[in-house]
Amino acid sequence: MSKFPPIYYADYLQLESLLNSQKPKSTEYGYKAHDEMLFIIVHQAYELWFKQILHEVDSVNTMFRDDVVDEKSIGIAVSRLHRVTEIQKLLIEQLRVLETMTPLDFLEFRDFLIPASGFQSFQFRLIENKLGLSDEKRIQYNNIDYLNTLEETHRKLILETVNSPSLFELVQKWLERTPFLNSQSFNFWQSYKEAVERMLEHDTKIIMENATLTEKKKEFQLRNIELNRENFEALFDEAKHNELVKEGRRHLSNRSMLAAIFINLYRDEPILHLPFMFLNTLIEMDELFTEWRYRHALMVQRMIGTKIGTGGSSGHQYLMSTVDKHRVFTDLFNLPTFLIPRSELPKLPEELIKELSFNFSNR
Repeated sequence: MSKFPPIYYADYLQLESLLNSQKPKSTEYGYKAHDEMLFIIVHQAYELWFKQILHEVDSVNTMFRDDVVDEKSIGIAVSRLHRVTEIQKLLIEQLRVLETMTPLDFLEFRDFLIPASGFQSFQFRLIENKLGLSDEKRIQYNNIDYLNTLEETHRKLILETVNSPSLFELVQKWLERTPFLNSQSFNFWQSYKEAVERMLEHDTKIIMENATLTEKKKEFQLRNIELNRENFEALFDEAKHNELVKEGRRHLSNRSMLAAIFINLYRDEPILHLPFMFLNTLIEMDELFTEWRYRHALMVQRMIGTKIGTGGSSGHQYLMSTVDKHRVFTDLFNLPTFLIPRSELPKLPEELIKELSFNFSNR
């Protein structure tokens, strides 16, 4: 027999409160638009999932606040952010349910919603800030600060996130602490630089010896190789890298960028596999939010065309502008630029391989 008092299913889930939280405005005004119930439930479901995403992201941020992140925490973080990506897939699929409502169905109750808007979802703004979307990157809403569209209580919650380290900042500091990049007997970056130069010279030779290319095409492809060389050079020159950060072309610090590249290149080493999975999960999470924004923008265009949104925004145009601009981990997306073939990877010294492996000695 349980030592805890019995509990009823509906009470545990507070279903009376939950199922009585749908109050269609059309019914209140005597119009009874059938599809408003769907509209409310879909958006309430979004907010419930946003709450769960915040729960997971907050826990990961807490793990990464310490100067030393326990190896076990990386595995837990991967698991919890993987849960976030599965929720995101649901959020994207949920748009299909909303699209069973036609534009004419929406027009039956749309005017009752003004000036409420999904832009006022303070939970989604919390998610963006906690992940690391900076005010500098954020697209303005009708040329006004997004905080001005929210009530005071929600503004305070969001301002707290502005003054707290985001997941982006915490991951950057974690990467900066990555060991293994240099040792007394082995300078990885010198070896890597030499391997990159060999790769670029090989690519140049292929272009020059390709008889099917016109001189104009050769010139174009050689210019691309030079641009690649400049990209690589910025990795080895911290001052150049910092200039790119100032220009908004890169976001991670030089050391954290180098660490992320090292983890990706040597991800098969046992101790680096979980960090690689973690970085890959950050990319997937960012990608799925990008996909959700894009699908949301298309859905809005399908529903209202080029009309102004209920919140007074430019509707589809505003949402589409956020698709690429509101990504957080763009530098991780761009890491393949700096990868070289496995066959060209600098051979690591034995003592470093031992550090990167899980060693067990049976006494």
